[in-house]
Amino acid sequence: MKYGYYPGCSLERNASAYHESAMEVAAALNLEFAEVEDWNCCGATEYMAIDMLPAFALISRNLALAAEQMGNGRQQQLVAPCSACFLNLSKTDRYLRDSPELADKVNQALAAGGLHYKPGSLRVRHLLDILVTDVGFNAVAEKVTKPLYNLRLAPYYGCLVVRPVRKTPFDNPEYPTSLDTLMRTLGAKVVDYPLKAQCCGGHMTQIKEHTALEIIRRLLKNAADYQADAIVTLCPMCQLNLDAYQDNVNKHFGTNYNIPILYFTQLVGLAFGISPKKLGFGKEFVDAAPALKKIGAEPPPKAKKPRPSKTALPMPAPAEED
Repeated sequence: MKYGYYPGCSLERNASAYHESAMEVAAALNLEFAEVEDWNCCGATEYMAIDMLPAFALISRNLALAAEQMGNGRQQQLVAPCSACFLNLSKTDRYLRDSPELADKVNQALAAGGLHYKPGSLRVRHLLDILVTDVGFNAVAEKVTKPLYNLRLAPYYGCLVVRPVRKTPFDNPEYPTSLDTLMRTLGAKVVDYPLKAQCCGGHMTQIKEHTALEIIRRLLKNAADYQADAIVTLCPMCQLNLDAYQDNVNKHFGTNYNIPILYFTQLVGLAFGISPKKLGFGKEFVDAAPALKKIGAEPPPKAKKPRPSKTALPMPAPAEED
């Protein structure tokens, strides 16, 4: 199966483990991902709130490039591993289809670069959707050589990937289960995680840190309450917030959380017998070694990464446990 592939900015930097593990898993499943040439940032979450038309044009440039490079004909498939990129790309395509006026304005902007996008030319999909829908759980199970029997995992979807942007979303927007089923297919014990589709705070860490740390604390506490060995995510922003700011949460609230935050592709790769090093392990802030040892996997040496700045914050009254 062949797809266009839009990595997005994060997968080239702080989420490189996601990209590396995605490529390893894709090869094992005979999935062919053709990266869009000369792609640009999707604008993340802020640009759309500043100026909508340039934001739509910025995103549409990626759609136009992908459609051009993948060729005309039947609707082509474009895969975005990042949940924010997936939401922006799929939302823009839908808005352009729903509004010919918006599509005309966007294409006027694209024309300056010799590009044009016909709304609906692409079907934008998240990487998780490809694995659970196109590949299927049975085909995934056939590739499992090292089941994750001893791991207790908390599947975390975040608030973006399951939003009903498309008329037929691949999972339930209110209570998704596809990642849960995928982890069970790998042999893991999936713990109850009621906050699985709650927001991680996004860029709130740069806006109001007290609020951001409280949002992250609740997600960590929910996983810790069910004795999860790791939280499994599918979004670079979610992974960054829960991983990089976990130490800040502990200092701010006097807690002692030590939960690795891993990409779902890393867990799939482990179950397929792929080495942790090839899957990008060792790049996480919270060491995944204890979790890896539970399944007999040898962790690679930890990479040194600078932590987010630890600003001195006045300590508020402790939040009530929930």
